[in-house]
Amino acid sequence: MDVAVGIVAQRDNERAQELAETLVETLERADDTAAVVVDEATGTAIGREHVPVAAMADRDLVVSIGGDGTLLFVAREVGSTPILGVNLGEVGFLNAVTPADAVSVVTDLVATLRETGDIEGRELARLRASGDDWTLEPALNEIVVHGPRRGRGGGVTVETRVDGEHYAESHADGVLVATPTGSSAYNLSERGPLVHPAADTLVVTQMAAANAMPPLVVDPDAEITLAVSGADTAYAISDGRTRRELEPPATVEVSVADDPVTLVGPQANFFDGLEKLE
Repeated sequence: MDVAVGIVAQRDNERAQELAETLVETLERADDTAAVVVDEATGTAIGREHVPVAAMADRDLVVSIGGDGTLLFVAREVGSTPILGVNLGEVGFLNAVTPADAVSVVTDLVATLRETGDIEGRELARLRASGDDWTLEPALNEIVVHGPRRGRGGGVTVETRVDGEHYAESHADGVLVATPTGSSAYNLSERGPLVHPAADTLVVTQMAAANAMPPLVVDPDAEITLAVSGADTAYAISDGRTRRELEPPATVEVSVADDPVTLVGPQANFFDGLEKLE
């Protein structure tokens, strides 16, 4: 079968763009491989055919070149399309492939797709936040609900319920709900626990709460309700990017989204990544 590949390089990163060009040239030389496309910024930089990243959702494989932030962006745009992460960052919990190995790994995956039509991957849960008449784009790391600003005088009162049962209520900077993937991101900076990526859980962590409860690990099927009050404005935010302004009192429902992210190729070593955390 023909194999359609999309390549996304970290914006304004010459090293990422050069690797993208090398991958395009390599794949175009291979027999029986469908045309390869790159994202718009990369295509402009290297003079190649390009499409919006969202248009890569119908590809057989998308290669993300950069740090975890680049992969998060790609995941938001292409949904469940298989993604391979090439790591140009420092920690790389999501990107397992080194630049030196990228060509061989990508060509091997394409060969497998051409021969079998499928490649094995690991599914990563995403979170969905919704209100009465809105839903945020799914989050691979975390959903955050916080007040008008962080710090003294800027918080909000949040009551947290899990499957309808009261867990905590406090004036706080906010509350975040993280996936195992996101446990090492914003959750960790708010003193939440590290969760092994193979664990099937979610984490609820209060942020600088006046009457704090310990972070809570819950079943992924749990329905988490965050009732917000005590401020003129609050926000629900997905992976630090997509936000919804709230007018308290307001309620945000958080649950696992229907469409996970699929990572393919070699998987990052979780414990190696921990050694690089500051």
